[in-house]
Amino acid sequence: YYLTDIVGLAKKNNYKIDYVESDFFTTFGINTGEELSIAENYFQNLLRKKFISSGVRLLDPKSVFFSYDTKIGKDVIIEPNVFFGPNVIIKNNVHIKAFSHIEGVKILDNAVVGPFARLRPGTVIGPNSHVGNFVEIKKTHIQKNSKVNHLSYLGDSNIGENVNIGAGVITCNYDGSKKNKTTIEDNVFVGSNVSLVAPIKLNKNSIVGAGSVITESVKENALAVERNEQKTFPNYKKNRKK
Repeated sequence: YYLTDIVGLAKKNNYKIDYVESDFFTTFGINTGEELSIAENYFQNLLRKKFISSGVRLLDPKSVFFSYDTKIGKDVIIEPNVFFGPNVIIKNNVHIKAFSHIEGVKILDNAVVGPFARLRPGTVIGPNSHVGNFVEIKKTHIQKNSKVNHLSYLGDSNIGENVNIGAGVITCNYDGSKKNKTTIEDNVFVGSNVSLVAPIKLNKNSIVGAGSVITESVKENALAVERNEQKTFPNYKKNRKK
């Protein structure tokens, strides 16, 4: 049976028939994938108009997709090709750059996200913090004024204030059976291409040298570096030809 069969059934059984006049798309029937796509497009346009009218700046409205429950504050800029999944809250003066995928996330005032960022459920981006290109973050709370600018993965982590995460930093949160936590306290500097093997804690004001695999917690104000000794073979290319 289709919903529209009610009219015929009511008439057959001598029930009173009445009607309510409405917009066509409000009661648009969805019986095929194509009709579902048409309805979704209509719904997205309603959301785009709502956000634009409330002061959100969409640089290319037709390429931005919202969830039914997306919440956005004032003076927010959203660049093209951004996708919002369920449960996203964006506060004021946030800038979302192009090609970012965001779901289950709270982004606080003056934060900058993207381009090409993926923010997964359970993540909070603190005020004035930056999440840059090709960064993936999952179930992580980043406090204010911290930066994860490029090519990094943070999972199951707590990141303090004024933290700098270098390019290529990875939290090794999964040991094959369970997820482990990484804690990085205030004013920590993590160099490029560092692997943090959780569970681990980097205490305040500590520094981790680039290229390190860190398996033990780092004390406050300490420098941690883990690298093999470099070996150099002179004239290697010339000798190899012989």
